[in-house]
Amino acid sequence: MDRDLALLAARLRAVPPSCGPVRLIAVDGHAGSGKSTFAGRLADALGGAPVVHTDDLATHEELFAWSERFARQILQPLSRGEPARYGVYNWVRGEFTEVRELAPAPLVLVEGVGAGRRALRPSLASLVWMELAREHSWERGRLRDGPGLAAFWSGWIPAERAHFAADPSRPYADFLVHQKQVGYKVLMGPPATP
Repeated sequence: MDRDLALLAARLRAVPPSCGPVRLIAVDGHAGSGKSTFAGRLADALGGAPVVHTDDLATHEELFAWSERFARQILQPLSRGEPARYGVYNWVRGEFTEVRELAPAPLVLVEGVGAGRRALRPSLASLVWMELAREHSWERGRLRDGPGLAAFWSGWIPAERAHFAADPSRPYADFLVHQKQVGYKVLMGPPATP
């Protein structure tokens, strides 16, 4: 296992619970910055911690307006030490087609653009930011998704810009993650600003 990833996992295990008995860890960054891959590797380093993807909660009409749904379906039950049940949005069909259950595990990761938003920060034990310039992230995302999703990206980029202009996550990050050829370099994040 990557040394920095192992050290980050050890530090996250040591933080106090933030949402009832759960240590809720956000992995945020620009679209295409590697959040999903990193969250999967971090979950493995944490012994199989569950991962909630904000793409499951967002919709075509509400790319960033999922905070209330997240609070109602995930934060409230976890804060009581109860299993959460949340709807999973099907991006092809344009509707919620599945329900997932999430146990109040000691550590739960939530990954996605805006996972470190203002509305969630009081319930987070830690915020991890994928440190990759937005233009480079977006280029990677467009290459990953291919030409079939070009129209989606045309709408996504201004929406993401507007979201982070109004509600930036990076200034509140506890850790900054730089991707290397092999593995990750994890740094302490910038100090929080009021």
